[in-house]
Amino acid sequence: MPPKRPRGADRFPKAVEPSALGQAGPVELYAALDLGTNSCRMLIAQPKGNQFHVVDSFSKSVQLGLGLERTGRLSTASMNRTIQALTICQKKLKKHDVQRMRLVATEACRRAQNGSEFLGNVLRQAGLALDIIAPEEEARLAVISCAPLVSTKTEQLLVVDIGGGSTELVWIDLSRVPSVDRQRAIMRLHAGFKPDEKSPFPAARVVDWISVPLGVATLRDQFNDVENDSARFALMSWFFEEQLAEFSPYEAEQAREGFQIVGTSGTVTTVAASHLGLRRYDRNKVDGLRMTSDQIDTVIRSYLEMGPEGRRVDPRIGRDRQALIMSGAAILQALLRIWPTDQLTVADRGLREGLLYAQMSADGVLEDGPF
Repeated sequence: MPPKRPRGADRFPKAVEPSALGQAGPVELYAALDLGTNSCRMLIAQPKGNQFHVVDSFSKSVQLGLGLERTGRLSTASMNRTIQALTICQKKLKKHDVQRMRLVATEACRRAQNGSEFLGNVLRQAGLALDIIAPEEEARLAVISCAPLVSTKTEQLLVVDIGGGSTELVWIDLSRVPSVDRQRAIMRLHAGFKPDEKSPFPAARVVDWISVPLGVATLRDQFNDVENDSARFALMSWFFEEQLAEFSPYEAEQAREGFQIVGTSGTVTTVAASHLGLRRYDRNKVDGLRMTSDQIDTVIRSYLEMGPEGRRVDPRIGRDRQALIMSGAAILQALLRIWPTDQLTVADRGLREGLLYAQMSADGVLEDGPF
């Protein structure tokens, strides 16, 4: 199961597709829907300054990829659950009269033999036309979503998006960008990972990117037959690290000063919530939180000490996530082992936010200025 990233110049993705409906008005609503291996998520938002204001949202665990690793196909039960969720999304889009939207599907539909057939059923039954996006675009959108969390002191940036079926890593060199412009330089990547030589602005340089077809669901399924909890965790972490051999920064030693890792995923936000001891999840306390390697290790060790039953009843993890948290933690531990860092920035944002930023940036409805 090799990582998905072509060699040579083709490693750089094409530009994120702009909205195809012409120029938007400044008060028009935008929507972004992300159908992943485990979850279906949607945001409806309105541009506001250089950010956006969320008008409505939807999130549900649909487990679309359940059994995919074994059969190579999406199951009937998974597809039915997902179409029910997408029908709710369609009603929300109609209620708010949203005209400008991007609705995308990722790894489960990319890999499934019946992925295209399923999306045809979605169109007929839920009235939504979803596009299967390539790993390249998924990586780009994850980076764009995290732009507001990039420190002005950051010179080398690693953005990690741990999904249900794949994990995207993008390494960006910001050393030649003035500190005050580093967040905007990340946002300008919506136009492409290759720098625009005609642009008057200093460019962020993408050193390398990779999409590993292992996420929290697919990695768990790979080692489902290992009964010992600790052994399964260690094997998952080791196996994930093996997949990074083609990622060019893997062998290079990195200085801690000026280096920032931003992690965006349910795994990272759950670890943060556990660290904070939150009984009820609070995005305002989690998004942008900086955790040390020691703090993350402490949380992961506590998960292992709890065991499967303890994790199942822990309110900070939740019943929906307890089956996936250890595979996500194994990925996270592998990354911190390879690139030891004093801090990891927690991002409660991802593909949906990236889709919104990309659409709004392409339409020119976001104001320029510090985030």
